Amino acid sequence: MERGPGIALPFRLLLVVAVAALGVGVLLVASGGLGRVATAIGTSLTGFLSDITSTPAPSATAPTVADAPSLEPPDEPYTNQPSIDLIGTVPAAVAGDADSRIRIYVAIGDGESGPIMEVPVGPSQHFLVPDVQLSKGTNTFTASIVGPTGLESEKSASVAYILDTSKPRITITSPKNNGVVNAKSATIVGQTQGRSTISIRNTTTNATVSGAADGKGAFSAIVPIAAGTNTIQVTATDPAGNVNTATLTVRRGTGALMANLSASFYQLKISKLPEPVTLSVTVTDPDGRPLAGASVTFTLAVPGVPAIASSELTTSAAGKATFTTTIPKGATKGQASVTVIVSTQDFGNTTDRTVITLQ
Repeated sequence: MERGPGIALPFRLLLVVAVAALGVGVLLVASGGLGRVATAIGTSLTGFLSDITSTPAPSATAPTVADAPSLEPPDEPYTNQPSIDLIGTVPAAVAGDADSRIRIYVAIGDGESGPIMEVPVGPSQHFLVPDVQLSKGTNTFTASIVGPTGLESEKSASVAYILDTSKPRITITSPKNNGVVNAKSATIVGQTQGRSTISIRNTTTNATVSGAADGKGAFSAIVPIAAGTNTIQVTATDPAGNVNTATLTVRRGTGALMANLSASFYQLKISKLPEPVTLSVTVTDPDGRPLAGASVTFTLAVPGVPAIASSELTTSAAGKATFTTTIPKGATKGQASVTVIVSTQDFGNTTDRTVITLQ
């Protein structure tokens, strides 16, 4: 019997694979392995599906840093008090947070800033740190917020206090002490600490005027003066509250050329004649200062004898001139008239008179 054509090679290979697979399947069924394979495949598939469909868990929130607080600047940075109260404001988000703190820093002069204290945040935005001690000179304060986790905010803008316990120095440049002022008032000019308040009191008249030094310390004020000697007190109060007082004396002058004539005696018994006599004059300018170089002539008119006149004399640096003569024998009782005539190139002329009584 003749055979027909065989199975083609590709189909024979597929058949061999199918038979092998069937054998493996029978083996797995016999050993129970097929269920484990199915279970493993199912578990892997379930895990994969769970991973791609489940909701992601949220990550931990990063801690936040508070905004910086602010410090209230003083109306006047200068003080003579050893301590001050610091006033400030915390951000609204921090107010009432019992776990947050306010950290205070200070820099002395040009030194580095360093922390000096911490205070808890209160229930409101506003805070006050009492009795903060100052060091001499400039104290520059800043503040920050330290949160519950220890994170610290930026520092606030700085505020400065200046501890000054020294009295302000006072220098009076005009008028000079014991000077003469030829007016009804004196203009007091001087120098002290900048922005000081000034009080000028004439203790002679009890008149008081007030003023202020400029930023560089210069001041000027006009105070009334009386005839004669006036004692004037100038009191300066610096921005820190320190007080100092300077005193000067001025004399209100006449505002005119003056000659003050005197004699070595003013009474004489004619029984003692002849008798030498010295006549003196002191000449002052309109500001009351001794006047040198003035021309002076003395005249002595004595009853019963011819008048006596000096030659033209000149005053010394002290403003003085003298003339010595003799009242001769033969003078009669009465009043001898003494006259001095003063001539100046700058201030005009003046005279003065006195008498000597002959008994």
